[in-house]
Amino acid sequence: MRIGVPSEIKIHEYRVGLMPASVRELTLGGHTVTVQSGAGLGVGCSDEDYRAAGAKLAPDAATVFGACDMVVKVKEPQLAECAMLRPGQLLFTYLHLAADRAQADGLMKSGAVAIAYETVTAADGSLPLLVPMSEVAGRMSIQVGAYYLQKAQGGRGVLLGGVAGIPPGKVVVIGGGVAGTNAVEMAHGLRADVTVIDRSLPRLRALDVQFHGAVQTIYSTAESIERAVTDADLVIGAVLVPGAAAPKLVTEAMIRQMRQGSVVVDIAIDQGGCFATSKPTTHADPVYTLHGVTHYCVTNMPGAVARSSAQALNNATLPYVKALADKGWKDALAADAGLRNGLNVIDGRVVHAAVARDLGLPAPTPAPVKA
Repeated sequence: MRIGVPSEIKIHEYRVGLMPASVRELTLGGHTVTVQSGAGLGVGCSDEDYRAAGAKLAPDAATVFGACDMVVKVKEPQLAECAMLRPGQLLFTYLHLAADRAQADGLMKSGAVAIAYETVTAADGSLPLLVPMSEVAGRMSIQVGAYYLQKAQGGRGVLLGGVAGIPPGKVVVIGGGVAGTNAVEMAHGLRADVTVIDRSLPRLRALDVQFHGAVQTIYSTAESIERAVTDADLVIGAVLVPGAAAPKLVTEAMIRQMRQGSVVVDIAIDQGGCFATSKPTTHADPVYTLHGVTHYCVTNMPGAVARSSAQALNNATLPYVKALADKGWKDALAADAGLRNGLNVIDGRVVHAAVARDLGLPAPTPAPVKA
């Protein structure tokens, strides 16, 4: 198969769809990989690194899109990229369509086949291509939260870990999944006062065991969220409903009740965010203040640590890229129900039920995947 890797064009997105090591695996398997010149510079990989791995270099994105059967990216295609896709061409990347009608319309208009990393499932129902970036975002959320709590950044001037004689900062993590657990782990490691809120009692029990009772575990209700959020210095939103828009669990009234200089970090912003006051931001302009609370809602948080993120993502995506390339997308999806769950757009329509519902589109009928 002819595989293309364009440079990412989302603001301050430095990751790359395929690292040279992944390209080498694919070219050894008999596939042709075309990489846009400079696509790997943000992760420390030169054009020469890609040539050594067996890739062909292309001068621009249009050449890459025109030369390949499958496009492998990291972030959702921008509208200019949607316009370069053609009917039947395969796109494999993060999409997050439930919160992005414009992109969904662009993909439907293109006629391309779009498979989303974030809705591919493993046999146990987990999300293997979302896990590595959720791990990164969860860990980063505490770093950025601690930074914006500094007085010079508009924060309350609170040290999360405290010191002898003063209490530590209060961190509330809403959601005990992969991102939330990693946020809890980092905050606990800094000796913060940590509370995690989730609606799954088995998950809360597991977290209680994991952290030896040193982290408060609270069952999720509107009242418990309000009580915890309004007393927090830093709130991490780590709620995920696979494929669907994130529920707005923190209301604007709750934000108003928070102390001046508090910080919220919305990891769920790719799916619309779980704070009622959230709106997407970029690494170029990452925060805004509303009701005296600093909001960090960057939609590609892991892009800030591009090399680590790209390596972790490639470790997870490469087996699926190989399956799609070796078998063709129809046979690959027919053979793997989990990969089939990643199919979001085909034949000009959205075929993922949760995505279609949140976009207000008709309930999809099953898409044909047999060759």
